[in-house]
Amino acid sequence: MPPWLDPEHLWLGLGFLGQGLFFMRFFVQWLASEKERKSVIPNAFWYFSLVGGTVLLIYSLYRQDPVFIMGQATGLLIYTRNLYFIRRKPDPEPRQAESQ
Repeated sequence: MPPWLDPEHLWLGLGFLGQGLFFMRFFVQWLASEKERKSVIPNAFWYFSLVGGTVLLIYSLYRQDPVFIMGQATGLLIYTRNLYFIRRKPDPEPRQAESQ
């Protein structure tokens, strides 16, 4: 069997893939901010966060690293919630604070 087909090498490759996807979120955020000349977070940031975080969570489960698992699992909740906010329909009328 070629060395690169060794399960340990495949898991290592998966970990690097996840890290690369996770890095892309910063890269697209930087490009979008440079284009707008202000700090912005494009939707792609959250998709790369979700996909990269999922791959890294799978890798951390394989490695059985509880710190890494907790960090990635918590992040996935936040990324999913932000994508939910982006995809849901906006309120027709913004809510205003009630006066008392």
